[in-house]
Amino acid sequence: MKPNSDVLYRSHIKSLPLISNGKVRDIYGIDDQHMLIVTSDRLSAFDVILPDPIPGKGRILTEVSNFWFDRCKDIIPNHLTGIAVKDVIKEDEDLEILEPRSIVVRKLKALPVEAVIRGYLIGSGWKDYQATGEVCGISLPSGLQQAEKLPEPIFTPATKAEVGEHDENIDFEKTVELIGRDLAEQVRDVSLKIYSEAADYARERNIIIADTKFEFGVDENNQLILIDEVLTPDSSRFWPEESYQVGTSPPSFDKQYIRDYLETLDWDKTAPGPSLSEEVIRNTAAKYEEARDKLIS
Repeated sequence: MKPNSDVLYRSHIKSLPLISNGKVRDIYGIDDQHMLIVTSDRLSAFDVILPDPIPGKGRILTEVSNFWFDRCKDIIPNHLTGIAVKDVIKEDEDLEILEPRSIVVRKLKALPVEAVIRGYLIGSGWKDYQATGEVCGISLPSGLQQAEKLPEPIFTPATKAEVGEHDENIDFEKTVELIGRDLAEQVRDVSLKIYSEAADYARERNIIIADTKFEFGVDENNQLILIDEVLTPDSSRFWPEESYQVGTSPPSFDKQYIRDYLETLDWDKTAPGPSLSEEVIRNTAAKYEEARDKLIS
């Protein structure tokens, strides 16, 4: 039976050495300067990899990321090389499955922080604000409501956790300790700029980008490079503008649908994750497709 070219839970490329299996991405070595990243259809929620793939998810994430990488290239260089996938793996590998969800990238030194930008008060930020009046140590005006737009976007970095562990929110000074002040300021400033321009673009397409996270690396000259994924339904919270209402948690074009579903289950948010019903899988795939279509079609 021919494999379904729109479903890939875990890749197996015999012609390249495997470097790592992440929550969603499989990374292979090519040479001293290049790697192949394969975006699978795995879905991670609450830092647990769920057992069921979401058909087409990896392909959609790759399309959306490549769109944003190209759109942001005048703001910051990225890790894409332009090398075709078919030029780095052997002909007997399954290109039909791999090509639409894979990219050849520069091998860089990844920074140990995630750059989280919040434009609206939601999720863990809303819980933090309710308890302390702050989000990740940043004081905010009193009286804000759930999902309310912040006076200005804020930079709330986090440490990168290993698979199965939880990311930890940190303040700016801790970021300085980890990567140095110059790099920390660059990461903050470029992240805010990308978010601002992307949010304006998305609003023209009736999508609100409530928050997002970016990852960066540095090259041999310590130049900052945008890596991993950019403004996808996995790394961002997308809200339809027509149903946005302050004081409620808006419906999303992202994996928040899955998080909300999992919250209804008797599950302690530790591995193994629960299996998903066909309906939940189908609805999740449709949300990823809708986000892609609204943003880049």
